[in-house]
Amino acid sequence: MEGLSPEKLPLHLAIIMDGNGRWAEQRMLKRIVGHQRGAETVRMVVEQASLLGIRYLTLFAFSSENWSRPPSEVRALMHLLKKYIARETARMIRRNIRFNVIGNRSDLPDDINSSLEEAIRQTSSNSGMVLTMALSYGGRQEICRAAARLATAVVAGDMDAESITPELFGSNLDTADLPDPDFLIRTSGEMRISNFLLWQLAYTELYFTEINWPDFTINELHKALSDFQSRERRFGKTSGQVTNRSLS
Repeated sequence: MEGLSPEKLPLHLAIIMDGNGRWAEQRMLKRIVGHQRGAETVRMVVEQASLLGIRYLTLFAFSSENWSRPPSEVRALMHLLKKYIARETARMIRRNIRFNVIGNRSDLPDDINSSLEEAIRQTSSNSGMVLTMALSYGGRQEICRAAARLATAVVAGDMDAESITPELFGSNLDTADLPDPDFLIRTSGEMRISNFLLWQLAYTELYFTEINWPDFTINELHKALSDFQSRERRFGKTSGQVTNRSLS
């Protein structure tokens, strides 16, 4: 943690873990090998984030659009996910990490959902970092689900349309129990957010690195966090307003 200020770490760190397949293809390996190496990076980042004192870590693990990948790759990813959850649940318990999932879980296989439910149950009383996996997740789909719930309530006469506020809308999203991310990291050189947390990223600081996810090391994580700590977060205010408030 050398060089990092504990009081300036993001409360909520979100990561788009990109580049597993590319990493494998560059080495003439099967894409699943890249995903397997990427799972090792997940373990390191989860451990580091917990040790640093980051309260919330959200990882984009499988998107709504990823279902369109070749069936053999999807099956391999589901197998890897199940294996990861089974292996890491005990580690999360030891590290006092609470596990959470967002996304359209109805699309996931029954055995995967059972594994996820068991991990959520076993870690539910943990009071440390909240690790959220975004699985079968899409930001637009999430917003549509929230809008449908509110529309149903309006039609039923349980509320007026005029009473819908950003806060109320946010409370109907998958992330209702999470603060918005302060910092988003995306690996592999792609400079887009790919339908991830579209509502929640309104004032999130963005960081893009050319490093593929399997090569994302502790040093790269600290480099990204150091970059975050150098930024001034204004939330629409002027620099002077932010400076004066921090001095008061």
